Amino acid sequence: MLTRRNLVGILASATLFPKVALGQSSSLDDRFSVMIWVLRKRASFEQNLETVAKAGYKHIELIGEFWQWSEADRERYMAKMAQLGITIDATTGMKLGFADPAVGDAYIAELKKLIVAAKQVKCNRLILMSGKVLPNVGDEGQRAASIATLKRAAEVLESEGMDALLEPIDRLENPTYWMDGVEEAATITRAVGSPRLKVLYDFYHEQRTRGNVIAKLEKVLDQVTLVHIADVPKRSDPGTGEMNYANIYRKLKELNYKGMIAMEFYPQADPEAALRKARTEAESILA
Repeated sequence: MLTRRNLVGILASATLFPKVALGQSSSLDDRFSVMIWVLRKRASFEQNLETVAKAGYKHIELIGEFWQWSEADRERYMAKMAQLGITIDATTGMKLGFADPAVGDAYIAELKKLIVAAKQVKCNRLILMSGKVLPNVGDEGQRAASIATLKRAAEVLESEGMDALLEPIDRLENPTYWMDGVEEAATITRAVGSPRLKVLYDFYHEQRTRGNVIAKLEKVLDQVTLVHIADVPKRSDPGTGEMNYANIYRKLKELNYKGMIAMEFYPQADPEAALRKARTEAESILA
């Protein structure tokens, strides 16, 4: 039975689990995560946590689900994660985009609120989105706005001991999204020049409308500390679509990539088996 005393003990023990730093990890089995929203139609959040743990993962990623949790929900889910040895390595959770020159102070205020919420679930890394294409501003204007806003954001991240990643989204999935390529993201993070701000390379998004995903690794890998895995065109298990993930993993190994690898695909069959297979196939090449 989960008593209040047991809950306090479990939550306290969660602080002993190492946080995933923005950068590199020397332990291969500590580098795999699951973006858990892809399982939400399969079972409850707690049941999906169990699936992730049984498949051999130590981390999950969120899309701001905690905004809908009550305090009791949060305590229960955090206790479950502590019990299973799972931590949250990254989360989204903002409505505003950094590429809008009009957001200014409002963006920083929302970022600070997200940091508070992320710390409540022991997550120290955020995923940030650009927001919509603004035709009246233009690409150069949105790029300049991104750099200016993210320089301010980086100061907040530094003061709070938090890290963040920029995520491009392809325009087949979201036609209105501005930052739709990994090279653009890397251009922005280099211009910001903060070790607190890097890039999420989602191979699925990049392949859908831009392609050439392996060649780009050499160009942007110095800015990448998280990659997302799913096959094209259906966001399915690696190996079920048009992408050659074996070659992608070989290139990651060749380039000595030590960052996180998160599965963000819809399992076509049993989720536990699919997640385990995706992890073991990656490990067999990256080891």
